[in-house]
Amino acid sequence: MIYSNIMNSSEITGGIIKDPAFAPYIPVVRVIPEREGQYVPFPADLNPRLLAACRSRGLNSLYSHQAASYVSARTGGHTVIVTPTASGKTLCYNLPVIQALLEDPNARALYLFPTKALSQDQQSEINDLFGYFQNSAEQTPLRVCIYDGDTPQSVRADARDKGRIVISNPDMMHAGILPNHTKWTHFFVNLKYIVIDEMHTYRGIFGSHMANLIRRIMRVADFYGSKPTFILCSATIGNPAELAQKLIGAPVKLIDENGAPSGKKTIVLYNPPLIDAVQGIRRGVINESQRWALAFLRKNVKTILFAHSRIKTEVIASYINDSLENMYTGNEGITVVPYRGGLLPLERRTIEKGLREGTIQGLFPQMRLSWALT
Repeated sequence: MIYSNIMNSSEITGGIIKDPAFAPYIPVVRVIPEREGQYVPFPADLNPRLLAACRSRGLNSLYSHQAASYVSARTGGHTVIVTPTASGKTLCYNLPVIQALLEDPNARALYLFPTKALSQDQQSEINDLFGYFQNSAEQTPLRVCIYDGDTPQSVRADARDKGRIVISNPDMMHAGILPNHTKWTHFFVNLKYIVIDEMHTYRGIFGSHMANLIRRIMRVADFYGSKPTFILCSATIGNPAELAQKLIGAPVKLIDENGAPSGKKTIVLYNPPLIDAVQGIRRGVINESQRWALAFLRKNVKTILFAHSRIKTEVIASYINDSLENMYTGNEGITVVPYRGGLLPLERRTIEKGLREGTIQGLFPQMRLSWALT
């Protein structure tokens, strides 16, 4: 599975699809046209500081689903948002949560993500949103803290006592926070919102564990007298409201009408060529993935290629780096890295930073980590 992004990617993709090396083995090409966005004004009750921070980032209005999410969350109803990738779901929960935290200096929020990479991205997103206040005379009393296995012991107490938004994951909630909830008394007493992103990953046995974990969280919250509102987000799935209700054990309001604009997308189905027609054996996935990735990378198209296993991510990245190697120009100015389980925290942070800043042109993640890149 390969995703690419560049301004003239349609022309480049069209050229690659017509290439004789690929064209005979492409049975289906579908083009999804671009669509206009549906915009609405900012809510009238939005805190002026939060409004100014949004405008400082070039946001002059909200998408329709962002406004609907804000209204739903502010009225105290549990909400599930289901819209495509890159449709602004982060603001769907950041806006009502931060508004509540600015209104009540004691209010707290808990964000749960399935991976550490998503936690880092969310912290960066909120810090970027409030970077506006770092350059103004008016400072915002909002501290965002990550509390996971990578958090040093020296800063964990600070996160418990002063974190207004605590970002964590199910494993840390199970093993680190809930068993020690007496140390989190001030946090649970003032807990107003619980955000569960990437809800679609909590299915099967993992989903059953998550549902039980949420019930434990609610028992602890009830013990301390708080009744937090849930905001859940998911990629497009067939039964989002049903899944959300099973996870949290309460009715939810579904928001699934996407108001974000989208560019044109080209979907290509590719069937590798036969190497043994009698036995029906086709060319290997690794070699074919390498050919497709190289075709895009050499056209200066940033490319993400997902693989099913840790070994495949390493092998494909190694093959592509070998193919790009040039005694005169090194790797042709192209940086290609695998992203897999087992990387050290510093290695993950370096890759995530390179992806955000554009210094990495090719990324090959393990499939089970794919939601960390959305």
